[in-house]
Amino acid sequence: MPPIILPKIDFTREFAFSDQEFERIRQLIYKEAGIALNPTKKDMVYGRLVRRIRELKLNSFAAYIDFLQSIAGKREFEQFVNALTTNLTFFFREEHHFQILAAHLKTLAGKGEINIWCAASSTGEEPYSIAIAALEALGSGSRIRIQATDLDTSVLEVGRKGIYSADKISRLPAGHAARYFDKLPDGNYQAKAQLREMITFSRLNLVDASWAQRKQFDAIFCRNVMIYFDRDTQLAVLKKFHPLLKAHGLLFVGHSENFYFAADYFTLRGKTVYELAKARA
Repeated sequence: MPPIILPKIDFTREFAFSDQEFERIRQLIYKEAGIALNPTKKDMVYGRLVRRIRELKLNSFAAYIDFLQSIAGKREFEQFVNALTTNLTFFFREEHHFQILAAHLKTLAGKGEINIWCAASSTGEEPYSIAIAALEALGSGSRIRIQATDLDTSVLEVGRKGIYSADKISRLPAGHAARYFDKLPDGNYQAKAQLREMITFSRLNLVDASWAQRKQFDAIFCRNVMIYFDRDTQLAVLKKFHPLLKAHGLLFVGHSENFYFAADYFTLRGKTVYELAKARA
């Protein structure tokens, strides 16, 4: 029996991508967004940025990097950051946080407007989950304002529209889909106006030297984003959160994030929920 000859497959990439170019990209995303890209993420970076190179009709990664750092490429930097940020989210992710939030909000009932900041809102599932939890805890008569921010402008637009597929809506607790979303003719669902009016979406870069935020918040959600920061960047962000959290406020972080090194500013209350350190509150 003659040997089977398999067709030759060319695994050559469309564009060369050297270690030096990868390192330049790592430095750029760290400087702009505080993201410390793991050295093993070279293939991921290639896959996400090659589309931008094609779109701009450039002929190499070197040309793309040079363009990013030019005056003409200033607008492209936003697309660059959008491409390299991860936006995994779903409704009521880490459900225990919303139970803690509901109990916390009930202690504030009748004490004026309640303000909550969702500092990594992605496509909006998290701030809408916060809004639903707040309404379930306090009812529709309460004054609740949610500030939803993210670095990625494309996901902010999704959040503003509040339109989600049936598959995403299926993650909601029983009865919540009909109560808080309208089914659209195309089979998708849109958050009801009551929810959308509670939330303001805007762009904010957590590693910027200063933030536009001035008010204090009863709760801050910053979950599953600082895991991509190195410790110095994490501490810098936490120091800026500190004066923005009310004395009774709670800081909700991701399930794999631990900020024991910021004990001068925040104390672990339990289940990845922090409160102000008493000595500095």
